[in-house]
Amino acid sequence: MLTLTPAERSELRAQAHALNPVVMVGESGLSDSVLKEIDKSLNAHGLIKVRVFGDDREERIAIYETICAELKAAPVQHIGKLLVLYRPRKEDLKKAAAGAKGGLREVTIVKTHTTKRPTVNKVMLKGNERVTAGGLVKRAKPRQRSTKKSLG
Repeated sequence: MLTLTPAERSELRAQAHALNPVVMVGESGLSDSVLKEIDKSLNAHGLIKVRVFGDDREERIAIYETICAELKAAPVQHIGKLLVLYRPRKEDLKKAAAGAKGGLREVTIVKTHTTKRPTVNKVMLKGNERVTAGGLVKRAKPRQRSTKKSLG
């Protein structure tokens, strides 16, 4: 089972507030087909709500723990008959790993004008480039070298 810090859980609860339940667990309980559907939804969305029908609270808690254990998901919130689950998507993990290497990244530049509508440009930046306040793309300045080290 995946564990979250309280700050991460709070952020996920805020994101889940606007979501609708994507999977419904009926009176028959948690079957293999329902688990497969929850797994597909977690792969597609990462953060989902599941509605569990039935009035037995202990049974809902058991279903919640079973889903989290079998699908390696993190429990975010349990309110009444709604369960909120989170599992990071594989694409998000790949993007985070690629972003850390300093490759190309897409940046949106919006230039406002007093008389015309604002212009929007999407630009690909290399690892050593940055966008100035005026919307220009500049390379990062080369590192300053010590004059003492170059003489000696």
